[in-house]
Order: sequence, then C-alpha cells, then structure tokens
Amino acid sequence: MRFDDIDMRILALLQENGRMTNVELAERVGLTAPPCLRRVRALEEAGAIRGYHAALEPAQLGYNLIVFALVSLKSQAETDLQAFEKLVAEIPEVRECHMLNGEIDFILKIVATDLPTFQNMLTSSLTTAPNVAHVKTSFTIRTSKSLPGVPVPA
Repeated sequence: MRFDDIDMRILALLQENGRMTNVELAERVGLTAPPCLRRVRALEEAGAIRGYHAALEPAQLGYNLIVFALVSLKSQAETDLQAFEKLVAEIPEVRECHMLNGEIDFILKIVATDLPTFQNMLTSSLTTAPNVAHVKTSFTIRTSKSLPGVPVPA
C-alpha cells in the first residue's frame, strides 16, 4: 500500500496517541470524520496499523528489573529456531524476541519483579531449554529513551 501525506499524518498521530477520537484525528489531518475513519480502517486492513495498546509503566506494576539476554543455540536449523521462538512466546516475562545474525542467535528483552524471580525464570525456563548453548545477560541501569513504533516522516 502506498501512503499519501494524510495517511502518514494519521499514522503519526495515532502512534503518538492511539486513544485520539476519530473526530479529533479528522480535524488534525484536515478531513471530515467519515473519510478519516475509512482511511484508518484501510490502514488497519492493510496491516500498517497492527493494533492499539496502553503503554504501561513497568515499575508501577512491580517490574523493577529489565534484562537483555543474548542467546546462542546449538543448532540453527529452521525447526530448532522455531522451537525456541515458540518456547519464548510462552514465557510472559519475555517481552521481545529478535533473531540476529552473527555469533548470537537471539536477543530477548525480559522484565522481572526482582532478581530471584528473574534467576528462577532464567534457570528453569531459558538456560535449560533444548538447543540452548549459552545465555549472556545484562541488566539495565536506566532507560534514557524508549519510543514506541517507528519514525513517521512528516
């Protein structure tokens, strides 16, 4: 799908505030409400908008630890990669999983309430998983930038 300037403004505004009403969105992009809603629906159907969610503050929910884990597998056969991806999809604390090229096969973003909880998840679910060769972890000290989505050109 090709996006015109209005589509790009709709995408940027909804990425910034997914709770914006259609009326407000229409006003901000210079349309009336019905054509604006049609455009939003078309962007959703085309897959440009994957969904809407609330951005939660981890610490407010007790998740005081953010860890990045670098995972190397013993085998990179497609069935083994898919098995690992299926495994991490079932671990709620794993919030992101990205396959990499090079020495490391996957990087995971993991949240935990505290160190013992993280260690338990690490030793019971991750390091003991089939095909896992080794896992290196790094705890975040602070987060200075965390933006959702992607840059949308003006």
